[in-house]
Amino acid sequence: AETDCPYLAPQVKRGERNLPQYVKYVIEYMARARGADFKEMERATSENAKRLFGLG
Repeated sequence: AETDCPYLAPQVKRGERNLPQYVKYVIEYMARARGADFKEMERATSENAKRLFGLG
């Protein structure tokens, strides 16, 4: 998951500068779109990032 920082903030933050911590809104949207639980989607995307970047 990623944001379009510093451009195009999520709809709930539209009009503000987009920040990396807004990725939670992207994950919320992904979870809703997939019919998945937010915490499970958060865990899965975190694990994917760790594997991709060799972070543990």
